[in-house]
Amino acid sequence: MTATIALVDDDRNILTSVTIALEAEGFRVRTYPDGQKAWEALSKNPADLAVLDIKMPRMDGMELLRKLREVSSMPVIFLTSKDEEIDQLLGLRMGADDYIGKPFSQRLLIERIRALLRRVEMSTRELEPEEIASSDEVMARGNLILDPMRHRVTWQDKDVTLTVTEFLILQTLAQHPGHVKSRDQLMDAAYTDDVYVDDRTIDSHIKRLRKKFRIVDGEFSAIETLYGVGYRYKDG
Repeated sequence: MTATIALVDDDRNILTSVTIALEAEGFRVRTYPDGQKAWEALSKNPADLAVLDIKMPRMDGMELLRKLREVSSMPVIFLTSKDEEIDQLLGLRMGADDYIGKPFSQRLLIERIRALLRRVEMSTRELEPEEIASSDEVMARGNLILDPMRHRVTWQDKDVTLTVTEFLILQTLAQHPGHVKSRDQLMDAAYTDDVYVDDRTIDSHIKRLRKKFRIVDGEFSAIETLYGVGYRYKDG
């Protein structure tokens, strides 16, 4: 099925040139010149993936991401300038899945989009060899059910909507209950080699994961923190 990409940027040249490049690769593209117009459309009809500029009029990319994360787990790639490293890290902590710096190669952007869409379809490609055999199977861990092929998570038979990155972190933890995963191991599972994140980014994702599970179960405590070491999934 052809994926639909939402492209949000106040630079008309970027909207035009990137749209042409994406459509040439077979994608459908919906463009928006500012965050407010994008929010009005995407809150009602999400795309398969969104590419957001950070600095835009009316509503910037950070605010748009915050609002989108309240209603959607749609994968998000940020477009950032070289002087926006703080914004890059903040965006990842808020729930963005990737970022690419301006000026950027259209070919690189397209490859990032394809990679992220593959992660949505099968969020299992970074597992260790001994885990691959069962990577596409439904995983049951107590009250937790993970279905990688459908990118679906339930807790006590209730759906929990996760972003791609959150899904990968949870899957990595749940793969071996009781085993501690360091922040570095979780970074490796959730991000590509050329995306830099720090410890606080992983901590922010864990915080968001717990918050989402506690919406459906106020007693949720399956993700444990081992201070100074990392995190582990407690099965049972």
